[in-house]
Amino acid sequence: MSDAVTAVVLAAGKGTRMKSGRAKVLHQVFFKPMLHHVLDAVRAARIGKCVVIVGHQRQAVLNSLTDYRVTPVFQEKQLGTGHAVLCAEEACAESELVMILCGDTPLIRAGTLQAMLEQHHSSDATLTLMTTLLDDPTGYGRIVQGPDGRVLEIVEEKDADRDQRRIKEINAGIYLARRDFLFAALREVGTDNVQGEVYLTDIVAIANRQGHLVRKFVHPEPIDVLGVNSRVELARAHGELQMRHNRELMLAGVTIYSPETVLISPDSTIGADATLWPGVQVTGRSRIGAGCVLENGCKVHRCHLAEGAVVGAGAVLHNCRIENAQHIVPLTYRVG
Repeated sequence: MSDAVTAVVLAAGKGTRMKSGRAKVLHQVFFKPMLHHVLDAVRAARIGKCVVIVGHQRQAVLNSLTDYRVTPVFQEKQLGTGHAVLCAEEACAESELVMILCGDTPLIRAGTLQAMLEQHHSSDATLTLMTTLLDDPTGYGRIVQGPDGRVLEIVEEKDADRDQRRIKEINAGIYLARRDFLFAALREVGTDNVQGEVYLTDIVAIANRQGHLVRKFVHPEPIDVLGVNSRVELARAHGELQMRHNRELMLAGVTIYSPETVLISPDSTIGADATLWPGVQVTGRSRIGAGCVLENGCKVHRCHLAEGAVVGAGAVLHNCRIENAQHIVPLTYRVG
C-alpha cells in the first residue's frame, strides 16, 4: 500500500477490566503481546507508516516494540480515544489517510485491513468505519444509517432509544479517514460530556453535518474485530489464534486430532504426515520431521525430531535431538 496511509494504533489505556498490574496491550495471546498481533497485521497489510499511542506504563510498552518500526507518541492524560488520535497529528502530517486501530484487537487480519483500504479508495468517502453484526450487541455502539446506506451516526448504548437498541450492527472501532478532515473534526469535538473526554465516534456526526460522505466496511466475522477487555476474552482470543494456526498446519498435511487441545508455537515447524494426538505441545523453535508421531499429552520444547520419530504419551523433552525413527517411551523426562 501507499506511504500516504498512516496507521495509528491506540495502546495508551489501562484496561481496568483485566484487573491486572500489567498494561492491557502487553498481555500475552498465542505467544506474544496482543499489541504485536495488531502491528503484525498492519505490517502485513503494507501500510506505509505506523504510529503507536502510548500512555499507561509507556516504557514497558515501548520496550516491547524494539522489533517494530513504529513512531511512538505519548498521551500524557487519558482523555479518550479522540484525544489519543489528536496526539498523533504531527506524526501523521505527511499522510493523506489515517487508519485508526485499537491495540487490544489481536485477531484482526491483514487481509481485512487491505480490503477496507481498497473499498475506501474505490469510493468517494471522506470517512469509512468498520462495522460487524452481533446477535447480542449489548454494550456496543450501534450504527445508524440512512436508506442509501450512508452512516449517519454511532449511538452508544447508554444513549440509544428502544429502536436503536434493536440494531445489531455495531461499531468495530477501526476507522479510515482523510487526514485533513480527521484532525479538524477532532478539534471540534471538545470534551463537553459526562466523561470529560474527546469521543472519537463523534467524528461521524460531524462529517455528516459538513456534507462529507461516510461509508461503512462490514466485516462478516465479528470475532476478528472485537477487542479483548477481560481474561475471559483473552482466553477466547488465544484459542482462536491457536485454531487458525492448527488449521494452516492441517491444510499443509499435518494430522492433528482434537486441534483445540494442541498448542504449537508459530516459530516451530511440523513436517508433512506428522501426527499429533490430543494435548500435545510443541514450542521453542522445535522442528518436527515428516512422519513423526507425538502421542497424547507429550511436551516438546526446543527439540529436533528427525523423520519418523515417535514420542510416547506424557513424555517431556527439552533441548533434545531425536534421531530417525527413534521411539521415546511414554512418560520419559529428558533434558538435552
